[in-house]
Order: sequence, then structure tokens, then C-alpha cells
Amino acid sequence: MTIQRPRLAAFTRRALLGAALGLALAGCGSPAGHAPAPKPELHVMTSGGFTAAYNELRPGFERASGRAVKTAYGASMGNAADSIPSRLARQEPADVVILARPALDALVAQGQVRAGSQVDLVRSSIGFAVRKGAPKPDISSVEALKRTLLAAPSIAYSASASGTYYETELLKKLGLEAQVKPKSRRILSERVGSVVARGDAALGLQQVSELLPIEGIDYLGPLPAEVQQVTVFSAGIATASTQPEAARELIRYLNSPASAPTIAKTGLEPLASR
Repeated sequence: MTIQRPRLAAFTRRALLGAALGLALAGCGSPAGHAPAPKPELHVMTSGGFTAAYNELRPGFERASGRAVKTAYGASMGNAADSIPSRLARQEPADVVILARPALDALVAQGQVRAGSQVDLVRSSIGFAVRKGAPKPDISSVEALKRTLLAAPSIAYSASASGTYYETELLKKLGLEAQVKPKSRRILSERVGSVVARGDAALGLQQVSELLPIEGIDYLGPLPAEVQQVTVFSAGIATASTQPEAARELIRYLNSPASAPTIAKTGLEPLASR
């Protein structure tokens, strides 16, 4: 069909107006018609004790803040290549670090974490596990625990807070260091529960929150109260952080009463509710 010249001019004007309106609508709510720039990523380093809770809470923070969070995982202490102190020493990017409070305070003293930024998040207890389906030894009392440790052919413990307590204090308290330490193995860069699940150790000891998520093991319970060591896991802002306000926002979110039920179901005691 041939369009006459006056009708063609009107058609062209309408098309141009429609295109302009479309461009205007596309640019609504943003300067100069451009989409809002994405917020910078927030970098977090977290140790195993808080990992299960953190992994459940992180998506909610990302949705609420509109900010992506990139995470690195590692032990609170020690010189393993993926430990948090080693990562910070290599100057890996970090805005928030979450780890055992004594290790966090050591990082403050070293100038790696901002003094005064520390916030206590949870209390964490130590427990034991065996391979799924294996006989479940008794650890309900100090005497029962002693018998279980003496009878176990092999024991795995972590290279972080719970393992440090086991190898430097617990065995001495129980008077079993000479008999039990030689058959105990310190696990680097892996969950103790995974080692037990494979059958590479008959008995495993670690923070309860690190044992519970592991498939292929049976959780026995916590250490008896008389020899239990509770570790506080805390968050702080890395000295090198380029976005400390966003870091504070994340720490407030993790420490909020609304986050407490999620934290509690991972085997930790949230401190926000205290």
C-alpha cells in the first residue's frame, strides 16, 4: 500500500514521539536515563564455626541491601594457606572478618582489623561425632569421655579454636595426653566431620555448628560441662575495608534479633537475644 506524503509525515512524527517516550520511560528513576550503578561487592572472611549460620543469613542481606557479598572461608587461627590470618597477610580483599574472639583481637593488635569494631555474635560449644552407623560411644560424663578417648583407635580434631583447646588443654585436664595425643590427627583446611564420614578417623571433635551440617556422621553430643570450652565468635571491620559503613550494616544484620532463630538452629547460641 502506498502512504501519501501528508499521512507519511504524520506517521513519522508519531513513530518519533513513541520512541522518545520509550526512552524517557526507560530512564525513569535514574539520572540522565542510565540504570543505577550496582553497589560495590562486600568481601567477607568467615571461619567454620559461624559458616552454617552465615550461609543461611547472607542471601537475606543481599536482597535487603542490594549488595552482592563475596565470601572466603578459613580457620580462625593457624598458618594454613586458607586461614583468615594467612588470607589477610596476603592482602586478600576483606571488609568484614568473622572468627573466634581471641583471634579477632590478635588481628586488631596486628593492625589488620579496626580497633573498636569488634561485635560478639555467638557462643559456640565443642562436640564429638562418629561415622554414620558406627557404635555410639558414651561421652555424657568426664569418666565416660575418658574411656571413649582411650578406646578410640583414631581421633581427628580441627586446626582452629576447638582443636587448639583439645591438644593444649583438654587432654592435660583429663590426664590422657601421653596415651591419646599420639593417635590424634590435626586436620587442616577440611571439616573434621568429613574426615570421620570417610572413615579416616573413628572419632571427631569440632565446634558443634561445624559438625551438624556434615552428612555421613552421627553427632554424639557436646563435651561434658566440666571440661567444655565455649568460644565466642565475633565480627570486625578490616582495616583495609573501602566501605566500612556497608560492613557495619552487615554486622548489624548478623547480630539482629531477627537473625537469632536462624543462628540457633545451626547449633550456636546467638548473643543478640541476650
